[in-house]
Amino acid sequence: MRRSFPAAAVIGLFAAATVAGPALAHGPVPPVPPDATNLILGWTIEPAVLLPLLVAGVGWIRLVGRINRAHPSNPVPRRRTAAFLGGLAAIAIALMSGIDTYDTTLFSIHMVQHLLLTLVAAPLIALAAPITTLLRAATPNVRRRVILPIVHSRVMRVLSFPVVAWLLFAGVMWGSHFSPLFHASPETPIVPDVEHALYLGAGLLFWWPAVGLDPSPWRIPHPVRAMYVFLQMPQNTFLAVTILNADAVLYPHYATLVRTWGPSTLADQQLAGGLMWICGDILFLSAMAAIIAGWMQHEKAVEVATDRRMDAERAAIRVREAKLAERLATERESR
Repeated sequence: MRRSFPAAAVIGLFAAATVAGPALAHGPVPPVPPDATNLILGWTIEPAVLLPLLVAGVGWIRLVGRINRAHPSNPVPRRRTAAFLGGLAAIAIALMSGIDTYDTTLFSIHMVQHLLLTLVAAPLIALAAPITTLLRAATPNVRRRVILPIVHSRVMRVLSFPVVAWLLFAGVMWGSHFSPLFHASPETPIVPDVEHALYLGAGLLFWWPAVGLDPSPWRIPHPVRAMYVFLQMPQNTFLAVTILNADAVLYPHYATLVRTWGPSTLADQQLAGGLMWICGDILFLSAMAAIIAGWMQHEKAVEVATDRRMDAERAAIRVREAKLAERLATERESR
């Protein structure tokens, strides 16, 4: 039981760190406009965010250390640890840096926050293959009784089905921007927490089959993965263009704020749409390029394995031919 506790605990802590939202207290309009200094250095330490992220980061490093000690010939790739810690850092930047200070004042900053959660943090965590890491670190009992039943449960089979995950991601994007949820988000402290959890949760579900490193009830080949991600880009672009081209303020909260600095509410809204369009397309195209590169590496590995198998078969044939020739020669000599 002592050995199985850390792996089971990290499952819960990882879920808390990646899905749970912070208990934010949105303050008044900042007295100065955002700039590089206050966005980068203007951090607010939020224990509800910081503690789960720290626990998840430390837990990950301990799990990786355990795996590497147990399997020195097959350690966890360093790039996976870098991806996991990078994903946690993206969450921290989105929810505790100066971005969080201005997210209820400028819609464009709010959009940056959402992009960080859905298109940076979520794919980085998926690239870390957290389920695989937990499976490798856990005892057989925890694997059999906890992790695998969750991964292959009916709920996960439905949520991880690529069509469902794709629709959930698109639905969260559209629903959060054109529903009462978004209007209430800046005004009610609990609503941003729900919104952030929806963005990160939908992002993790969407990128899970696209990355394809972790075991899943559904496996899709590389060409389908590339198409899966590619088809998400037009809906993101269409949503961004809809926001960009709106000739009226879509979100009353930003229009009713009294601030003496920065762009007009409509200009800020257009900037948010532009950021979603340009940054979203860049990130989706980068993801597709990575998937295609992985596809090429996979095909090369398959080709190498096929060549090795054929070489082994040809060598076996040559051995059999040599033995046959030797036997025939022996028979001729005996005559």
